[in-house]
Amino acid sequence: MGRHRREALPERKPSWLKVKAPGGENYIRLKHMMKELNLHSVCEEAHCPNIGECWQHGTATFMILGSVCTRNCAYCAVAHGKPPEYDIEEPNRVGEAIARMGLRHAVITSVDRDDLPDFGAYIFAETIRQIHQRLPECSVEVLVPDFQGNVDSIRAVLEARPEIYNHNTETVPRLFKKARPGGRYERVLEIFRTAKRIAPDIPTKTGIILGLGETNEEVVEVMKDLRTVDVDILTLGQYLRPSDSHIALDRYVTPEEFRELYEIGMRMGFRHVESGPLVRSSYHAWEQVQAASLA
Repeated sequence: MGRHRREALPERKPSWLKVKAPGGENYIRLKHMMKELNLHSVCEEAHCPNIGECWQHGTATFMILGSVCTRNCAYCAVAHGKPPEYDIEEPNRVGEAIARMGLRHAVITSVDRDDLPDFGAYIFAETIRQIHQRLPECSVEVLVPDFQGNVDSIRAVLEARPEIYNHNTETVPRLFKKARPGGRYERVLEIFRTAKRIAPDIPTKTGIILGLGETNEEVVEVMKDLRTVDVDILTLGQYLRPSDSHIALDRYVTPEEFRELYEIGMRMGFRHVESGPLVRSSYHAWEQVQAASLA
């Protein structure tokens, strides 16, 4: 298949991608708290367009294991290179921050740490335990890297009992080598097979970004693959190019197309599908849990 776009991109972003600049009392409070506790958020590091909305409502996605990734995915704004030594006390600080925020649902993600023997699984597990210990009523969603498919690492995180186990698929098989040179499409599917085998009661979740050059037909085929490995929750959102050095934006996917993919996904049997131009993996995460009747 060739590229999906058949006409030039508009000079300006479509109206449905415009968001208010971040601000507000709660946004400023969370920004100060992150700095005070020396914590990172994927909201900031990945230039998420929803940071103003989410932070103003007291929701944030914490990024553990530092802010430097060992991989260089072509679509991602997070810095890559050689990470510093990870901080063994980080789970305590994340737990403290979430307790101070009084969250009902916390999302924990990380950079890839291919330099670590367990790929960072212990820090994920300990962070889950610290949150549950400090704030038992808070559900925890982990958005994990692929751990290079290591079963022991997957098991270590699941045994800490997160409420949702999330790993992003990101794109269609044809574009994997270009967009995710360090990842493998079949590995993604195997991760979900493994997760369901280890902890069949823990819901699984994944996300796909659109506008990299895929066709809608390819996206539907990926959705079918994800249902064969019993993925429960799916998010679909628009790719926004972080800089000129990142993979080029192929096209803007319309709200109508996102709606159609939502309807297809629900017919396939996903427990919940979040589909829209501004959707990111952790966008409306608490609402996703409620909609899927998982909390």
